[in-house]
Amino acid sequence: MLVFGWLAALMIVLISALIYLHPRVPDWYVHVHVGLLLLPIASAFFGWIYSGAEIKAGPWRFDTISWMMAVYISTLGFIIQRFSIRYLHGDRVYRLYFLFLTWTTGSAASTWMTDDLRLFSIFWAMPLFGLVFLTALKKEWRPAKAEAVQMGTMFFVSSLAVCAVSVWLFHATGEWKLSGALSTDKLSHLKWWETAGISLLLILAAIIPAGQWPFHRWLLESAATPTPVSAVMHAGLVNAGGLLLWHFSPLFTDTVTHALLLLIAFISVMIGTGVSFVQVDYKRQLVASTMAQMGMMLIQCALGAYEAAVIHLILHGFFKATLFLQSGSAVPRPGHSAQTLVHKKGHRFVGTMLGLALGFGFWSVSPEEPARLLSALLLGSSMTIAWSRFALFREGRWLGLALAAILAFISEEVRSGLMTMLHKVEASHFAPPLALEWFAFILFIVFSLALTQFFKHRSTGVAARFYMRLVHFSEPSLPAVERHPYYLHAYLKEEKTHE
Repeated sequence: MLVFGWLAALMIVLISALIYLHPRVPDWYVHVHVGLLLLPIASAFFGWIYSGAEIKAGPWRFDTISWMMAVYISTLGFIIQRFSIRYLHGDRVYRLYFLFLTWTTGSAASTWMTDDLRLFSIFWAMPLFGLVFLTALKKEWRPAKAEAVQMGTMFFVSSLAVCAVSVWLFHATGEWKLSGALSTDKLSHLKWWETAGISLLLILAAIIPAGQWPFHRWLLESAATPTPVSAVMHAGLVNAGGLLLWHFSPLFTDTVTHALLLLIAFISVMIGTGVSFVQVDYKRQLVASTMAQMGMMLIQCALGAYEAAVIHLILHGFFKATLFLQSGSAVPRPGHSAQTLVHKKGHRFVGTMLGLALGFGFWSVSPEEPARLLSALLLGSSMTIAWSRFALFREGRWLGLALAAILAFISEEVRSGLMTMLHKVEASHFAPPLALEWFAFILFIVFSLALTQFFKHRSTGVAARFYMRLVHFSEPSLPAVERHPYYLHAYLKEEKTHE
């Protein structure tokens, strides 16, 4: 099984290198390249189903989470590259996109299969800089070059932080193996300031690729990247921060670091939510939504719900990849806009009661589970919003409500099943105090009430200034904007030369 996976990876690397060295190969070669991506998917799926217990082979470690992430990343990579065959056709560097897409997704999957701190540091950096190369391929467009430089700077800091963590752990524990360095016996010899320092470096390394405040500018300006690159970015790489924190979760043993991560993530949720409401550009709305979603994932980590964060990143990845790949069809056709109806007070009251009942029921089933209270709040509010949205449809509303309920039930079953498969015992992690979860709960209540008042009084001067601040905040910086598209001018000049 392992040999089959390595042969598949080797074949894809050879095909990609040939495309890179000989750019004049026929277009059908790209179809062969993308077809070979099915081999890692099959290999990872086979390993996930039949590998059983943890397998260690030299610097590699294969367990449930590594196989699951390999299946997830490989499947996303195949879908996005299959989409790119037609979408990117005719581009000047058409074949290079497939080379770097394979490089990025392949190294991202390999990151979670290594048990060596040195290899982990290398694999952490490889997909991040693969994303930089993908962005820089459009070298004739100045905003893309500016964004690539900004991303490269941010990702270098994140990679440097992971390298510092690896070296620090080795000097403190004498172990290069990740499993050995994070064992209870080794960690017991760490001083409190060492644990705190490593934890802060890990938080820094996690929030940068996740586009969290105050390192969010690179993410807000990443709308300049081509749609398949955006899909890879938002479905895979920005999610890596949650996995990083879960991987090193035994190091987070105090409330202060959890509270710091919670505050950073909550600020990011507020910024991302606000920007997604005021932006009219669809891709920028999706980018801001990703910032908020990654904030939610890191809040789950801050509350000790690492398993929920891993499941969150998988479901968010598939959801956001779908939205980006269909972004070209997001403009509604004339005459197909939704009908607006006046919401009666009785209808809103029913929706509120249903949301409260659903949220309370979800929380009461397992109130001791980390982040359960916050999840209940989000589930109940989603139910209230969904009920109000169903009023926009005259036909099929009850069928839509039943479908939403079925999907919610299925997602909960999937969540429970995946939590069981992760084989992670919550008692092995440091459990933040319940007061921290109540603090997060109150923060979200206050934030929701503030947003409600903002929308109720949109005509006031304060609301107008706040609105314009968010619009200005979400706009790209001057280096990322090109008043006159230079590459279009170059194309026109080239066309006139041929004439």
